[in-house]
Amino acid sequence: MKIDDPAGFSDKPGRSPVNRSLARGIEILRAFRPGSELLANGDLAERTGLARATVSRLTQTLVGAGMLQLDSAQRAYRLAPAVLCLAQAMRSGSSVLAIAAPKMRALAERERINVGLAAPDRDEMVYLESIRYSRRHAFRTVVSGQRVPMDLTSLGRAYLAVAPDARRRDLLSQFSQRRGDRWPQLAEEIEAAVQQVRERDFCTVSWQPEVVAISTPLQIMSSVYSLNLSLSTDETISAVVQRLSDSLLSLAQEIRESAASSQQA
Repeated sequence: MKIDDPAGFSDKPGRSPVNRSLARGIEILRAFRPGSELLANGDLAERTGLARATVSRLTQTLVGAGMLQLDSAQRAYRLAPAVLCLAQAMRSGSSVLAIAAPKMRALAERERINVGLAAPDRDEMVYLESIRYSRRHAFRTVVSGQRVPMDLTSLGRAYLAVAPDARRRDLLSQFSQRRGDRWPQLAEEIEAAVQQVRERDFCTVSWQPEVVAISTPLQIMSSVYSLNLSLSTDETISAVVQRLSDSLLSLAQEIRESAASSQQA
């Protein structure tokens, strides 16, 4: 299906004017995911919902701007090195990461666990930092920039617990359409996680075999993140919670206090 507004941008009254060409160009860049080294115009049209003629104009512009590279032999495009520079600029310029990363690493080393910090992006969570110190080898390798499903993970469910009501309703509607027959069970799990956050400030999920994760929402500088601890273990979820939940909440509080102090300095 071809759509004119894939990002949900519009020029409705009361909203800031949006440069639609820029928005569509960003959709082209967003179409590249891990494992998508080369994408042709047809691939990009399918992933973005944009007309192929529109995609062709945008890819030419993005090549000229240094954001894409054309592989003439394959007649397809790859992300250009300049995109990586943008990611590095974001990481090195983030005051939140500067505050959180050393504290996360200290806890990861002390407890021999994995500690992650993620932010919401549309219907997924994006890792800003992932420090891996689990005592047992886990098959997952998580790095900064990696995306995980919001509806399946403790990171995502912790965010959903504090998201504005309208935003949460919109996301739940998207999940219900995507998950089909699985949705009733997932909806119950999400609601239980939301209640757990409201009552205990964290939620737990074991969505990967033998991996238990605990997450808490973390609001800093008007932005909402999710902070989590995870490990590959044979322990029950309740045992992991008893052992690590206080450490997670203490880490979140330390990050909040340090961020508040840096704003006042």
